[in-house]
Amino acid sequence: MSMTRNSLKLTHQGALKALAGAIAKAEELGVPQNISVVDDGGNLLAFVRMDGAKLLSRETSLSKAVTAASHRQPTSRLNPADEIKLAIAGGGRLTNLEGGLPIMIGGQCVGAVGVGSGTGAQDVAVARAALVAIEAEDQIP
Repeated sequence: MSMTRNSLKLTHQGALKALAGAIAKAEELGVPQNISVVDDGGNLLAFVRMDGAKLLSRETSLSKAVTAASHRQPTSRLNPADEIKLAIAGGGRLTNLEGGLPIMIGGQCVGAVGVGSGTGAQDVAVARAALVAIEAEDQIP
């Protein structure tokens, strides 16, 4: 039995490229956003608060990214009935709000992106643009 395993890691360059793709989409939509990119352990790698983005969405963008990374699925797929339990169990760091997507490469989660300040659909569109920028697998059909 092996005691180690090989794993892919999202680099800071990859995080910045994802961030750039998300920023471009937010600008195209005309919606200033808070965008967080985390590694597979939920550690912040890159963040931007675009001019005019909602202040408190800074927190939700990070919560969305951490949730997507820890659950390896889009935040919108988490059961709404578990919203309070998620918040309590995760110390307020977990959410089921739309806009958090895992970054999957070769079937392996290497991180996540979380976006907040627009509507749920706008947040998801900006997060998807981050995935496209680094050629990650999109988990939303």
